[in-house]
Amino acid sequence: MIKKLSLIVALLFTINAAAQKLEKLVLSGPMASVSHPLFHMIETGALDDVVKKVEFRLWKSPDELRAFTLRGGADFIAVPTNVGANLYNKGVNIKLLNVSVWGILGILTRDKTKKTLKDFVGCEIAMPFRADMPDIIFEEIVKAQGLNPKKDFKLRYLNSPIDAMQMLILRRVDHALLAEPAISIALRKTGSFPLKLIAPDLYRSDMLELEWGKTFKVDTKIPEAGMAVVGDISKNEYVLKRFNEEYAKSMAWYKSNPKEAGALAVKYVKMLDANGVADSIEYVQLDVVEAKNAKKDLEFFFDILKKNNPKSIGGKLPDDGFYY
Repeated sequence: MIKKLSLIVALLFTINAAAQKLEKLVLSGPMASVSHPLFHMIETGALDDVVKKVEFRLWKSPDELRAFTLRGGADFIAVPTNVGANLYNKGVNIKLLNVSVWGILGILTRDKTKKTLKDFVGCEIAMPFRADMPDIIFEEIVKAQGLNPKKDFKLRYLNSPIDAMQMLILRRVDHALLAEPAISIALRKTGSFPLKLIAPDLYRSDMLELEWGKTFKVDTKIPEAGMAVVGDISKNEYVLKRFNEEYAKSMAWYKSNPKEAGALAVKYVKMLDANGVADSIEYVQLDVVEAKNAKKDLEFFFDILKKNNPKSIGGKLPDDGFYY
């Protein structure tokens, strides 16, 4: 009897939630892999039961991301985890829903003998987003390895991964730290992937999560990015639940259908390359974990940042209110 009543209550709640559909939800993210499941959610009408219209807005830099969260430009937004923590600690109404990207960064090089970060000592490396996720992870790893990121490397900071990729393709630099799918797109554009019979122009070095694991003696994964909810929509538990469910389903589709996922990504972000996106899925660690279940990994990551670069997370570890 109690079980039947519980089912009836759950059914009534679902019917009531569906009857009070939201007018619109704005989903936002960068060109990187964390955003790509959002495209599938929109195309398939995954949230039709809770909202009448869903649209996607691209953010091109961490500054644009911050502007979207502060000015109400998005309801659900893909964030580097440290940026989410930073905003939360500064009083922004933001809550991390999940972590989905656990490894996305690597160095693309013209020298096939260079595999680890220590191999690049003394080299010029194109680096997107000064003092944000790529730069932060690079610095933390090399510091832990006893190196000085400013003195032992020649870092050439650029405004975006696209700029760094173009510098590499145009042979204005020989090494660039990039996030997928920019790595795979650059390999495609130069004919380096699949490998040419004679000699490819570019080579992959180790992905940074491998060096992270070896350096800090932890699993070879970094809780780099996930989805967050911004503003008053965070009070709507049913919508948050539905979003997380559908995002996880769309991520599973994305990982299992690389060719179709590449074509869909280009539909929403014209600067991407379908084949490059499809290639990248093999190299990115993607696993949707609810924020509260990723808290241990996040706090380990945040604690390292707090010791060396406290400003990157807003000066302290976020409290439990940050984690969905």
